[in-house]
Amino acid sequence: MSRRSGILEFAVLGLLRESPMHGYELRKRLNTSLGVFRAFSYGTLYPCLKTLVANGWLIEEPGNTPEDALAAPLAGRRAKIVYRLTAEGKEHFEELLSQTGPDAYEDETFAARFAFFGQTSRDVRMRVLEGRRSRLEERLEKMRASLARTRERLDDYTLELQRHGMESVEREVRWLNELIESERAGRDLKGSAHEAPARDTTEGAPGVLPRTGDTSGPDTPGDTTT
Repeated sequence: MSRRSGILEFAVLGLLRESPMHGYELRKRLNTSLGVFRAFSYGTLYPCLKTLVANGWLIEEPGNTPEDALAAPLAGRRAKIVYRLTAEGKEHFEELLSQTGPDAYEDETFAARFAFFGQTSRDVRMRVLEGRRSRLEERLEKMRASLARTRERLDDYTLELQRHGMESVEREVRWLNELIESERAGRDLKGSAHEAPARDTTEGAPGVLPRTGDTSGPDTPGDTTT
């Protein structure tokens, strides 16, 4: 399993732990609440859902809302399928939440892990945050060394781009320091003044964090089967 598909499975299980959802609702939550998944498609989500069902971590149920009931009789359409987390799926998700190895704080996975910190124990949060900070400090050291070696050969624009990259990493390190200090002091982030620093929101950019709580987004016509 690739890291990308692994973190998608993690995010799907985490969202379904909050409540059962159909495929379209899941896709919208992944797109809007977990920024790391903004560019993925139904063609990526449905194989993931089928795998989770085959593993016994999800079950499929017919939708039971009034809108779902109205959709079924329409020509060429089926009632929406709702995905529900099983007891085994919940246990598997909790096992994934407890992991603190390098995969938990790499660029591709940290944002999704952070999105579910509210369901994660404090000691695990600390290890993930400290691992992320350590990784970024190593990166920052290498960036500074590289800049010192090459700055005389760089034109002004390339030099400015490298400085911008360093400043982005430095901002995230400062933000992580604040989070770690809050965790050590036993403070809950809810209602606090801590905010993530401004950063590059390009898909796949290091340290891009999810816009938690945002479930808005344009509807996609034609999806009535999941």
